[in-house]
Amino acid sequence: MGFHYDKDRDGIVTVTMDMDGPVNTMNTAFTGLFETTIDRLEAEAGLTGVIFASAKKTFFAGGDLKMLVAVEPGSENEFFRGVEYTKALLRRLEALPVPTVAAINGAALGGGFELCLCCNHRIAWNDRSVKIGFPEVTLGLLPGGGGTVRLTHMLGLQAAMPYLTEGKQVRPDRARADGLIQETVEDLRDLLPRAKAWIVDNPNAVTQPWDQKGHRIPGGGSNSPKVAPMIAVGSAMLFEKTRGRLPAPERILDTMVEAARLDFDTAQRIESRNFTSLVTHPVAKNMITTFFFQLNQVNGGASRPDGVPPSSVKRLGIIGAGMMGQGIANVAAHAGIDVVLKDISLEAAQRGKAYSEKVFGKRVKRGKMTPEGMQAAMDRITPTAQLADLDGCDLIIEAVFEKVSLKDQIVKESEGCLSADGFWGSNTSTLPITRLAQSSSSPERFVGLHFFSPVDKMPLLEIVVGEKTSDETLARAFDFARQIRKTPIVVEDALGFYTSRTIGTHLTESVQLVAEGVSPARIEGLARGLLYPTSPLALNDEVSLRLGLEIFDSQVAAGLRRAEDDPTPEGTAVLRAMVEDLDRPGRYAGSGFYDYDDSGKRLWSGLSRWRKADVDLSDADIEDRLLFRPVLETLRCLEEGVLRSVADANIGSIMGIGAPVWTGGYLQFLNTYGLKKFQARCEALAERFGPRFAPPRILIAHAESGEAFR
Repeated sequence: MGFHYDKDRDGIVTVTMDMDGPVNTMNTAFTGLFETTIDRLEAEAGLTGVIFASAKKTFFAGGDLKMLVAVEPGSENEFFRGVEYTKALLRRLEALPVPTVAAINGAALGGGFELCLCCNHRIAWNDRSVKIGFPEVTLGLLPGGGGTVRLTHMLGLQAAMPYLTEGKQVRPDRARADGLIQETVEDLRDLLPRAKAWIVDNPNAVTQPWDQKGHRIPGGGSNSPKVAPMIAVGSAMLFEKTRGRLPAPERILDTMVEAARLDFDTAQRIESRNFTSLVTHPVAKNMITTFFFQLNQVNGGASRPDGVPPSSVKRLGIIGAGMMGQGIANVAAHAGIDVVLKDISLEAAQRGKAYSEKVFGKRVKRGKMTPEGMQAAMDRITPTAQLADLDGCDLIIEAVFEKVSLKDQIVKESEGCLSADGFWGSNTSTLPITRLAQSSSSPERFVGLHFFSPVDKMPLLEIVVGEKTSDETLARAFDFARQIRKTPIVVEDALGFYTSRTIGTHLTESVQLVAEGVSPARIEGLARGLLYPTSPLALNDEVSLRLGLEIFDSQVAAGLRRAEDDPTPEGTAVLRAMVEDLDRPGRYAGSGFYDYDDSGKRLWSGLSRWRKADVDLSDADIEDRLLFRPVLETLRCLEEGVLRSVADANIGSIMGIGAPVWTGGYLQFLNTYGLKKFQARCEALAERFGPRFAPPRILIAHAESGEAFR
């Protein structure tokens, strides 16, 4: 393992990177290997060219995130010097007196693409497995190995912005069209021969564009009349998206502006400083921890029972062709599964199938699906009103209205259609799986499969384990989730499970604030400032005010909760007035907290009836109430054993219920906020606003021990 150095008889050296581990990464081992290689190349007699290639399936995976997340405040100077040292080595590569080529056989992302940019020519295998770009911003970072400065010099500020501030990643054909690479090959076997041929044909192509005399950045520098206004507009647009909560996009734009104003090497140092400041920032630590390490942990099967062989679903039955059922049918057919979509009438089932035609049609228009692929996926969906058509299904998912008696009836009528080893999944968002499984003749083969709407866009699947759900059924449910390309979290059975229970606290707290007289516009604005993807009153409308009340009332009627234990009774009273007295049940009816028409939505002026001029609440109080309620509920779910792992909590909160991305998820947020600080703030909130903000025992124990939530 290491860097393999091979010189052919024409004087061309091929450096094949094959570092320890599954991928090549930019870490201290890379620095040593790369320095040794550059020393050897600079001393090589008869050198005519250099090719950088990879022995891995990926070309180069980028920076070592374990190393980056371990960098602590106080070590900035040492880290900065290390970054500058690595960048000096990359500049030595650019200074070689022979042409250099990056032969890209797999993903070249982040630091991997920075290495490619240091070569005079870039050739990639034109395969779907190959991605090119800079994803650093999605982890709270910026390309710190020279990528921000080099891409700005190469493409110009405007063209480079989507790749740097948004983390855009593209396939080789698009990368070539946009100027990130110069060539593609259709056959992997042609990659190295083509690289050598280019070197032979271009012996004098040895100077990078930014090192050439008279070089100008495409589109102009920062002070040019055309670019300066674009920078001002871009800065305003970034702040509208980040609200100061996500520092990386702003630091990236700052670095780009400096790159277009200063000389190349000075801009490189500014890039290093900005990179260093982000590496030690809490947001980067949150995002790296959750979106890389914990996401890999969840998708890798940390919650899947051991000892159960892998499985797949070949024939899927879905009962209920409404919003959820049609979405499940769509993702399953797209994954290659034969689907039987049943409803009470053939017409209703056909309408459910038509949804997939609409979704697939959009994919075809965007070039993400071929017409042939669309037809094949559509052919996999069989709409029906006949129960017998479900015979032989490996899995049947019931996706009907949240009513226990209806779900019981469907299980009893349809369970016999399962294959001999088939299992049953209930798509419920709140009803206890153990209770629903009582109607099953095989409760060990009964599991909750809580999808999120719209199913074709939402990446999460919450798998709910009932008291009698077997490990084999759980494992098969997990495998099905991965088969349809969903990220599965596993939770124990409880009222509302994890996601519905937790998002409910955020929604009810916003209505409680309305009841206390806070301006609805202020509530929505502060929530957007926290970077919630949808503000809470608008989300109440989307979910349906009527549905929220019906769930509350049905749970009380079933003895699953007590009305007198409602932590926000004034808010519940507002909901009841909105639905029962004012007939404003939510967006589906065109009226809720907002009015809806063809021009958009506006907060309903009638909400002024709850306004109070003398409300004594600071912005910080409102923000913390909206954010802390779901954080506290997540802690309680962990304490009660509803959540099996911290990773499931963080991934579930981000992907399922819209926790702000800068938090890294509701439990990761605590680690960088400070456990004792959070406990003290909760105690202050509880004293003023009630026991729903009281810190649970698990928080107090972690705060006392100093143990982070991992």
